[in-house]
Amino acid sequence: SRLSAHLPFGEVSPAQCWHAVRAAQGRRGCRLDGAAEKSLKEVLWREFSYHLLHHWPHLPERPFRSGFADFPWTDDPVGLAAWQRGMTGYPIVDAGMRELWATGIMHNRVRMITASFLIKHLLIPWQEGERWFWDTLVDADLASNAASWQWVAGCGADAAPYFRIFNPVLQGEKFDSNGAYVRKWVPELQRMPDAFVHKPWEAPAPILKAAGVELGVNYPHPLVDHGKARDRALAALKSMKGTDT
Repeated sequence: SRLSAHLPFGEVSPAQCWHAVRAAQGRRGCRLDGAAEKSLKEVLWREFSYHLLHHWPHLPERPFRSGFADFPWTDDPVGLAAWQRGMTGYPIVDAGMRELWATGIMHNRVRMITASFLIKHLLIPWQEGERWFWDTLVDADLASNAASWQWVAGCGADAAPYFRIFNPVLQGEKFDSNGAYVRKWVPELQRMPDAFVHKPWEAPAPILKAAGVELGVNYPHPLVDHGKARDRALAALKSMKGTDT
């Protein structure tokens, strides 16, 4: 809806959004049921985030679930910079991060994919991603930003379990099946066939050559192997004390 950029500044209110959707639902012949329900839930999630920030003012800095204070994060400035610049070697992640830098906007699905990659593939603290989104999103909102990053990290209120780790290749193939989004924001891959646009490292050499892609030269190799990164993330979770996740 692109309303999120206007809510933090009071240009529109959550109540206005709520009643506008309810009014649309009430019109004869209106078929907004699924979309309307989703819109209303997003308004409620925003208000829940404000509730959390009000009662737990440390939310932007410290995990809501105290057990995560001992999580074994890594110090990886190279990986962080690659993520910020959209140079991770995972096309759907890179497309999202480049769109964010160019426009200040990113679809919610891609926000989850990029956040999961930073936290779970690179084991970089969620606070680093939270700070980057705060600096780059046109709809940056202290409460929603903090609560959402903690949701992905598994340390927030009603959080997604940490062990749910997005596979960026499968996510790309599911939500960008023809590669249009990737090709728009990662022009290096414009000529890659659909079968390899989300995993160029698996493409045979002749296909890479025909597409003008030279891995490690004009598009990076993947920063990490998905399977190994997933195992490392789960091992990190297992080593942590004081959590029931």
